Amino acid sequence: MREAMQRLAAAKWKGLFAALFFGGMAAVGHEPFGLYTVSIVAFAMGLGLVLDAPSWKRAGVLGWMVGTGFFAVQWSWLVNPFLVDIKAHGWMAPFAVILLAGGMALYWGVASALAALVRPALRWVALPIALGLAEYVRAWAFTGFSWGGPGLIWIDTPVAQIAAWIGAYGLGWVTLFFAALIYVAIYSGWLRVGVVAAGVALAGFGFLADQRPLPPTTENVLRLVQPNAAQHLKWEPDWVMTFFERATALSSAPADGREPDLVVWPETSIPALQGQAPLLEERAFRSAAPAPLVAGIQRREGSTYRNSIVYYDAPGEPAWIYDKHHLVPFGEFVPFGNQLAKIGIRGLAQQSGYGFEEGDGPVIHQLPGTLGKALPLICYEAIFPRDIRGAKGRADMILQLTNDAWFGTFSGPQQHLVHARFRAIEFGLPLARAANTGISAMIDAKGNVTAALPLNEAGFLDADLPAPLPPTVYARIGDLPFIVALSALFAGLLAFARRKSVDPVAAPL
Repeated sequence: MREAMQRLAAAKWKGLFAALFFGGMAAVGHEPFGLYTVSIVAFAMGLGLVLDAPSWKRAGVLGWMVGTGFFAVQWSWLVNPFLVDIKAHGWMAPFAVILLAGGMALYWGVASALAALVRPALRWVALPIALGLAEYVRAWAFTGFSWGGPGLIWIDTPVAQIAAWIGAYGLGWVTLFFAALIYVAIYSGWLRVGVVAAGVALAGFGFLADQRPLPPTTENVLRLVQPNAAQHLKWEPDWVMTFFERATALSSAPADGREPDLVVWPETSIPALQGQAPLLEERAFRSAAPAPLVAGIQRREGSTYRNSIVYYDAPGEPAWIYDKHHLVPFGEFVPFGNQLAKIGIRGLAQQSGYGFEEGDGPVIHQLPGTLGKALPLICYEAIFPRDIRGAKGRADMILQLTNDAWFGTFSGPQQHLVHARFRAIEFGLPLARAANTGISAMIDAKGNVTAALPLNEAGFLDADLPAPLPPTVYARIGDLPFIVALSALFAGLLAFARRKSVDPVAAPL
């Protein structure tokens, strides 16, 4: 088998297609499939091709193809936003997944090429380290796009709880290291023992992490409103008020048990610019009363538009406003937007010219009574751990308002929910999620979904608010120590690099 893998890695086209295939199969560990065992095996074979590459250039190309397959299958939902307005944006759909997947996979290609410079005996260690560092770069460079990642395949297993120590990115490195270990173990007796030991350690650590006891649920109830506004109808004049009336009716519906202490509407659920339709804002507040209301709205300051969250505890002006600060490139803003708009290139959700303007950053806001402090996030911001760590102080909960109608129904909303669950695990905080078309959910401090509304169903969810856990290790130290440790280790491996034409994995086996 090993000789066959070496031939396949060297075969010009067959090797590329094989790497693309293994990368694509690795993506089925993500929702909606959740086949993490298939993902691990596929990662092992894909990394094996890179390890068996005859040169560092070939290793880079194969690594790029593995990444392209992984991202393309995982991000197949990305065509949906471009189909909402087919006339304006439909032409972009064929390029959306291919270009983004191939572009992001370049980080994997560079990492694979660099790992191939390490001496053969240690190349299987260097490759997952390099790919792990590439994932950090992907999450930060050019505002970052950290959707997905190898570590997220563990969400419904105890292994996911390891993210409370090292975060989802660190768990991604652990995942790739385990996959590389499996590949080289096929050819080495002692490494087979190592695979068993690593597997036991991974499962054992996850099991121990999962034993953290959750504190009793608080006495507070949140009502999460899901009006189910299809994106292609959301801003149509004949439908705008229909969805608004639906939201107000859901807000004022009788409770099955305790009355809600807070009502939460999803992103852009008030269909007017803040301050320009005060009667609408007052109707929204009164539909939730006597509970206060948190709702998504757009607002304008001069020529600047913002995607915002408003909090009303009385009629009139909001008690506080949060402006989204981590905007979606080519969605909420376009670089050089005024110029590109002249040739028809506009952000999918932008208002005009440059699109939305970013807010000042993550901010923790006070809620009434025993609800405590909340960190509001809008949609895409929940995929970035740094958008939680960047806030001053510690919240008692995370509030995510989102409009996942952009993402279709197959995989996008499910994967977005997984990100929210990992943020809860990483920071030991409950997360309340109001989504326009779903999946609205209450998530406890260990990432468990305690209550949820399914996709494409109008309704409300009165859910008990879980209590927070003490700050996790990851909440206290973040990613930097792990990045420094991996970088130092990789630099040490490169220092012993040997540019010899040696079989990539023969020496240690």
